[in-house]
Amino acid sequence: MAKMLIFGMGYAAGHLASRLGARGWEVTGTTQDGRGDSLSFADEAAVLGALRTATHVLSSVPPVDGVDPVLGRYGDAVALAPARWVGYLSSTGVYGDSGGAWVDESAPVKGRRPDRNAADAAWQALRGDVRVFRLPGIYGPGRSILDRIREGRAHRIDLPGQVFSRVHVDDIAGGIIASFRSPAGVYNLADDEPSHQNRLVEWGCSMLDLPLPPLQTLDEAGLSPAARAFYAENRRVANGKAKRLLQWTPRYPTFREGLASL
Repeated sequence: MAKMLIFGMGYAAGHLASRLGARGWEVTGTTQDGRGDSLSFADEAAVLGALRTATHVLSSVPPVDGVDPVLGRYGDAVALAPARWVGYLSSTGVYGDSGGAWVDESAPVKGRRPDRNAADAAWQALRGDVRVFRLPGIYGPGRSILDRIREGRAHRIDLPGQVFSRVHVDDIAGGIIASFRSPAGVYNLADDEPSHQNRLVEWGCSMLDLPLPPLQTLDEAGLSPAARAFYAENRRVANGKAKRLLQWTPRYPTFREGLASL
């Protein structure tokens, strides 16, 4: 039986777990508190036991306080584990700002967060069968511009030329599954149409028949530091490598199909 151990049973990883469970996989995940059927990340005996029997291992845990928690605590064990596949969910933020230009997996890593850049590199170097998936903005059920519009939290920001890439959570799961029989390496999983966030807001408001929020500057919008950081970088993420080597095709190639599914 195929057995997946997932470090960090978050939004994207939980969606993958559901897909694999439906296929008959045995999936074990860790959380900080061991809630539900998950293992506590701090329960070393249980985690190491799961590592000894897992055929596939995935980490979706980002760096915390400058350190990758999984590598810091279990890195040696993962490196020596008998699993035939290891994956890591990274971020396209490692590319930094490209001024709106396209970036692929050969682009230099120059993101604003050295800890995330270092974790991306460390997972690549951990062992020869690692797949690193660099992800842009993730959306899906319960986490999309439609939800923010309904809740009155959507903004239109006056930044002409600002472009973002994004990916539906189901396409992340599809890309990971496609990699099980494909070469190790780094893959961007993004949709086919990077676009300004305002286009999503306008499209979503039209779908919901709700009024557009006002066009504002960043200062007028009163965004949180994390939200402002979202607008500090401008890039288009190319997905050609994943299409070629993984034979992966996004089920939702643009935000229009993705939002329609929601």
